[in-house]
Amino acid sequence: MREQIEHLLKLSDLPNVTIQIVRNNCVELAGAAGVVAVRDSKDPDGPVLLVTRAALRAAVRSVAKVR
Repeated sequence: MREQIEHLLKLSDLPNVTIQIVRNNCVELAGAAGVVAVRDSKDPDGPVLLVTRAALRAAVRSVAKVR
């Protein structure tokens, strides 16, 4: 956990990165064996969606274009 926080702190120094702490009301992402696991933080025992990194990247870019 400490290493993850240190990594996030380093990333937060980049001009195009914003780190936000959101508790119990967000989508959680975790890398796992070539895919990304996505789940709802409000339902930690609920289903997990597994998507490729490319699919997640495309989805994020699509949302960014709409905003």
